[in-house]
This record gives sequence, structure tokens and C-alpha cells, in this order.
Amino acid sequence: MGRKLDPTKKEKRGPGRKARKQKGAETELAKFLPPAGDEGGKRLSSRARKRAAKRRSESAGAPETKNLSPSPKPLTKGARQPPGKKGPQASGLKIANKPLLVPAKGKKRPAPPHSSDEEEDSEDNDAESEGDNWASLDSEDDMVDDYGVASEEETDEDDELLPIEKAAQKQRAQEAETLSQWSSEDSDDEEEAEQHSPKPKSKNDDEENGDLQINLDKDEKFVLPSGKEIEQENAQAPDLQSVHQRIQDIVGVLRDFGSQREEGRSRSEYLSRLRKDLATYYSYGDFLIGKIMDIFPLSELVEFLEANEVPRPITLRTNSLKTRRRDLAQALINRGVNLDPLGKWSKTGLVVYDSSVPIGATPEYLAGHYILQGASSMLPVIALAPQEHERILDMCCAPGGKTSYIAQLMKNTGVILANDANAQRLRSVVGNLHRLGVTNTIVSHDDGRHFPKVVGGFDRVLLDAPCSGTGIISKDPSVKTNKDEKDIKRCAHIQKELLLSAIDSVNAASKTGGYIVYCTCSIMVEENEWVVEYALKKRNVRLVPMGLDFGQEGFTHFREHRFHPTLRSTRRFYPHTHNMDGFFIAKFKKFSNAIPPSKKSDAAANPTNSTDSRLMDGPSSNKAQVVPQPKISPKLVKKTKQAGKAKVKLETRRTEVKLGAGKAEAKGKQQQQLLKKTVFKNGKQVHEGPRPPTARIPNSSQPPPWKKQKSQS
Repeated sequence: MGRKLDPTKKEKRGPGRKARKQKGAETELAKFLPPAGDEGGKRLSSRARKRAAKRRSESAGAPETKNLSPSPKPLTKGARQPPGKKGPQASGLKIANKPLLVPAKGKKRPAPPHSSDEEEDSEDNDAESEGDNWASLDSEDDMVDDYGVASEEETDEDDELLPIEKAAQKQRAQEAETLSQWSSEDSDDEEEAEQHSPKPKSKNDDEENGDLQINLDKDEKFVLPSGKEIEQENAQAPDLQSVHQRIQDIVGVLRDFGSQREEGRSRSEYLSRLRKDLATYYSYGDFLIGKIMDIFPLSELVEFLEANEVPRPITLRTNSLKTRRRDLAQALINRGVNLDPLGKWSKTGLVVYDSSVPIGATPEYLAGHYILQGASSMLPVIALAPQEHERILDMCCAPGGKTSYIAQLMKNTGVILANDANAQRLRSVVGNLHRLGVTNTIVSHDDGRHFPKVVGGFDRVLLDAPCSGTGIISKDPSVKTNKDEKDIKRCAHIQKELLLSAIDSVNAASKTGGYIVYCTCSIMVEENEWVVEYALKKRNVRLVPMGLDFGQEGFTHFREHRFHPTLRSTRRFYPHTHNMDGFFIAKFKKFSNAIPPSKKSDAAANPTNSTDSRLMDGPSSNKAQVVPQPKISPKLVKKTKQAGKAKVKLETRRTEVKLGAGKAEAKGKQQQQLLKKTVFKNGKQVHEGPRPPTARIPNSSQPPPWKKQKSQS
């Protein structure tokens, strides 16, 4: 096992390098230390004790270790100190007649001139006058050995420098010299420029120029282009710079139309010109740009269009089933990802500014610690607020981001039914659910409009309805031109059907649920407020707050349309105000499973109330007005009678013909029945029943009977 070390037999080695340097320190410091019993005196620090010993040795006639002066002069480059003295060395450079000190490695800088601040730092109470010259020695860098012994560490470092390190020192010195030359040349140029610079203008000249510029601005007004100018522009390629400038001018005129407008021009002319310019500059279709101009005021119109040209920031959602947001952020930061928390409203979101690695292929992503999801896609799930052990339906679930977020909030409890009508998109749903570790979800493929008949009785339903995509133009720029009014109406019709089926799939008697969240990635009123208004009329539901502190309220009136006042609880999100995709969210609460009767069924049950309002006379709505009938001449009566008689005759003839045809058909049927009664036995026809009247066929071998009689006679 080996022998144990006996510390008593260990040989003592001689003093080391530091011990040799500090030889005699204890005896020298003992002279200046206070007596042991004197506890009332001020206790000096180690630096103060060393400075006191140094001052005492100097007063006793000890040789100086440093050549100090109150106003040191910088040494020029290349100057050397006498070999007999050991002290600070520095290479001095002059920039603009001012010394620049560049200390060399391992050497000490000369002490700067003393100041009042350094006098306050002195801790010696016995000799204040001598402390002024030594105040600069407070820093450890400027201190030399207290007892006149040269620093061996510094000399050893200089001796041990490698050739490459020495070359680096020379290069630094050359760079400093060139910098000093450049700075001196710049200072000389500045002085010459100041000498030759013209005299400053007087205030009167500035005021006159300002007045002239203001007058010019007031006189110049924007003028709409004439017909010839428009034709020339259409014939040539559009100049986007001039079009953009004209857009700004038109917006400025419309903001102050009374004073800025051109005489003889109406507001509609300016709006039509603005509409064409916006469509040209931002590459929109005429239909969509008109819809956007109807939704946004002028102050937000250009901002919205500009925001659609810029992509939204990359956001990701932490999977709390596998990790925490703090740990995930630290792991991604270590991989070179610059990120921040998404906002106060989200406890799991992170926004990524830039990354040195592909954010969708990191080990954390493949392990299911996070998923790439837009900020606006997290809001519907937060509004739904799913609880544990509930039955939830995600009617349009692809690609699975919202479904996995619901499972995350439910902590993998309860049951989630993830449905989608597109089988190809369900592949991404299954892949994301497996990667994120979701185990409480059933994936189904069916049309959402069939769902109340297939499965029902859910506690909550999330409907992310298919839409026109006018809120995600930054992701899909093709929406600018390939959408028209038919597409909007088609989407609105499908959304109404899906929303009614989603409401019917919810159980109003649920203790914890009974909620439906409807959302779209569109900004069109036809796909949002109109659909919600339709559902409020067709089902026993009401709108409730969704628990989001930000977002703009939904429209309660749009142009000539008026909606239910509870639509204020819905929320709209725009890219230019919230820096996320355009989104609309509404939350319903179902208070009855009964379906209210429609107006058509009421009209069928009460036919008296379904009469035309034009036939009603004011307050007495139960009495119908008698419509006066026109008088008929006797000639018309005769003609009608004659025509009636002719029609009767024709009808009788037709009936007779039909009866005759019927009799012939009856005879034919009787004959067929008789023929059917014949039976074949042993290949011979045997007749059973009455014999049909058949013609007698004479035998060719025997003559007829009348010929026989003639021959006999």
C-alpha cells in the first residue's frame, strides 16, 4: 500500500523567492506598529503600514528606489534610462502637442502630479505633507518593492518572452506611432478649415430664407394628374417613386380636404386615384384594395399595407410537458440564438430575433421541447381556456399547433378529438403530436359539418375556420391578386355552416364548459362579424369576454350595416399595431341545447301573419284590403264559352280514342293469356282449356270437299 508520510521527519527547505524579497519585513514593520495593548488607536491597513515604513526609511537617509518629481516629463520614443537606476520607463508620443504615455510591458509608469483627491485617500495621520508625493503609489500597478529590491517577476517575464511576443510588441508600437501621425494631421486640417471657413450668416438672412420657403410651400398645392398624363403613365412602365410620392400627397390632401383640395375636384376623385396608386405600388387587386380601404381609416391604411410587406418575427412556444421556458431559453442562447419572452400575456412564448443555427432543426426541437407557432395562433387557445379532464373538439386542427397547446394546458388529461377534412394535412398533425409527447388526443378525418350527427356532447369546441387568408398576406403574397368577391362569399357560407355545427356539438349543461371559440386569419367583415351575427340569430348563444387585455374591439357598425352591441367583446389583431398576423377571435357561451325556430317555420305555422305587407292597411293589420277586379265585356264571355266547348269536344274525342286503344290492348292481353295456357309434353304442344279460334289449314294431298263432290257427280 505504500509508506505513510511522517510530517515530523520532513526536511525544511530554504526560503523561496518571495521570502527572500520580503526578508527583514517583520523587523522593519515592528518599529512602526502600535503597542499590543493600545486598542484605542487607529488600526492601519497593510498599504498604510508599507507607506509609513517607506517614508521612515527615506527620512533616515535610505537610497530612493524611484525618481519622483511633481511634474514628470514624458520620454520620447527610443529614450533609455541610465542603467544604474531602476524605475519606470515609458515611451512618449506627442499628438497635437500633447504627450501620450504608452507604458511598456513589465515597466512602471512615472507618478502623475499629485491632486487633492489623492491627498484625501492617504491614510497616514502623522505626516500629511510627505503623503502628497506618495499618494500616487496607492495602486498596485505603480508600487515597487518596499525595501528597494527589484521585482524579479517582471524581469523574468521580460526574459521569458517568446520571439513572436516581442514582434507583437513592436507591431503595437508601430501602430501607435501611425495613429499619432493621423491624429496630428486631422487636427491640422481642422485648424485650417476653421481659419478658411466663411463667416456665419446673420439671423436676418436665415429668417428671410425661411419665410420664402414657407411661402413656396403654401403656394404649391397637389394637383391630380389629367387624362393625358394618366394615359402616358399607362403606356409606360410605372415609376414607383413618383407613385409613392403621389400617394403621400393624396393622403395629405384627404386629411385636410377643405383647405388642400383642388377646385372643381371631389373627394371621390381623390379616393379613386388613391385606390389605383395603392394597387399599383403594392401589387394588389382592385377588389381587395377596395375592401381594405373600407376597413381602415387613412391614418392606418398605408401602415397596414407596409406591414404586410415585412415578415412577422419568428415565435416559438415552449412545450411545458417536457421542459420549462427558462431552461429552453438558456439552452438556445448557448447555441447562439438571440431571443426574448414573447409578452406578459404568454407564459410559454419566445420571440427569436436572429440565430446562428437553424431554429427548426436543433436537438431541442427534435426532442419536442418547443414548436414553431405564430403569436396570433396562441390567442384562440388562451381564449378557450381548457380545463383538465374535459372533452374538447378541435374541428379544424391541422397542422396541430393549437391541438398540442390544448393538450399542454390540460396536462395530457381528458380527451381531445382533433378533426380535419384534409387527409394530407393530418400527417403533420400526427407527427407534431408524437414529437411533443401528446397522449390524450384522437385524430379523425371527417367533414366538420357532419359532426353533430357523428359525435357530440363536448365541453368546449375550437373552430379555426378556413378563410380567405387576408390577414397573413406577409406569408402568402398571392392573396393580393387571387381573391375576389365570390371567394369571400364562398368562405363565409362554409364558415356559417361550420359554426352552427360547432355550437350544436357543445353540451350547454356542462358544469365547466359550454364554450365555443371561433377564429379566422382574415380581416374581412363578411367572414367575421357577419358570421357571428348569423350565429347569434340562429342558436341560443351569447358572446362573452375572452380574457385578453389587448386587441381592438370588433365592429358594431360597418358602413350601412349594424351589428349586435355585444360584438364589442370580440377582438381584432392587426400586423401594424400588434406585430402579429391579422386575426379575429370570438367566444360564445351556449345557454340552451334547444334550437330556436326559424322565421320560415313560424310563417308556415301562422299563414295569416305571412301575408304581404303591401296588402295591409296601416294599424288594422288583420283586415286585408279588397282588390278591385276589372270588368269583362260580353264578347269576351262568348268567346271564352265557345273556346270552352271546343276544348270539351277535343277532350271527349281524346278519351274515346284512349278507350278504343284500351279495348284493343285488352283483347291482345286475352290472346296472350290463352297462348300461355299451352303446355309442351314430350316435345308436342298440348292445349289445355278452350281452343283458340284458328283458321283451318287444308291438306295439300287431299282436295277440298267441294271438289270431291264435283268429281263424284
